[in-house]
Amino acid sequence: MNYPVQGAAEHPRASVEKLAYTIAETCYATGLGRTMVYELIAKEKLRAVKAGTRTLIPAESIRGYLASLHEAA
Repeated sequence: MNYPVQGAAEHPRASVEKLAYTIAETCYATGLGRTMVYELIAKEKLRAVKAGTRTLIPAESIRGYLASLHEAA
């Protein structure tokens, strides 16, 4: 998911890739259910970090997990 960034030097509506996703965003981006995302975190197949009360999944963790599915197939 790319979101516009206000005040970017080159383009006022330039988009930048997210570095981390919430649980809900991870579900949306991958098509996985909330329970499955939490199971993958518990099995350490997805890495989760806390920012205050928010649980965030780093984008590289999601990419790595999806790549591992492709390799296993």
